[in-house]
Amino acid sequence: MKGIIFDFNGTLFFDSHMHYEAWRLYSKKLRGFEFSDDEMRNHMFGRTNADIIEYAIGKKPSENMVKRLAKEKESMYRQMCLDNRKELKLAPGAENFLNFLKENNIPRTIATMSEWDNVEFYIKEFQLEKWFDLNKIVYSNGKIPGKPAPDIYEIAAKNLNLKPQDCVVIEDAISGINSAKNAGIGMIIAIASIENDNLYKAIPCVNQIIHNFNDIDKNIFI
Repeated sequence: MKGIIFDFNGTLFFDSHMHYEAWRLYSKKLRGFEFSDDEMRNHMFGRTNADIIEYAIGKKPSENMVKRLAKEKESMYRQMCLDNRKELKLAPGAENFLNFLKENNIPRTIATMSEWDNVEFYIKEFQLEKWFDLNKIVYSNGKIPGKPAPDIYEIAAKNLNLKPQDCVVIEDAISGINSAKNAGIGMIIAIASIENDNLYKAIPCVNQIIHNFNDIDKNIFI
């Protein structure tokens, strides 16, 4: 493998439980009852806010509605992060692994369906510029289809000047894993930050399951 692409939420940052809580609260506001676990897994993680809101209300929302509701929900989520400072840190082993990638000049970037307000928050809180070229980060800009569409990982590989088959992707969401598969990514590593290993064992395109970044065999880049 020549390069690596990270999903962010639930991957480099173990925040899935906060997204769960924020979307549970917000889905109740949108439709009167909360998302179930299966709905969260199948219709939330890796999707754009527009996709999630459309699913919640059962019809295509206007652009203004998406902007307003998404801004409210993401503001709620970021406040949860700030209120839980002890959890506002990169995933276990991530800093050491990112240092290894930097020291060995291994091309790397982030491909997240988070919108810019959240990405900007992460850049500030985690000092991501220490490890990443911020101009190469791919995020939900309103033009890229949500995962499992392949676009986000195709763009990320292109930003690294690599072919998708030469890249590793690390993902936690089923939709994200399918996005990487659809993009022709060469190696897909699932990180079980909140889900059970058995969920990933049933997916043929997953090459490895890890629980933190200390589990990665660095020899895949040699």
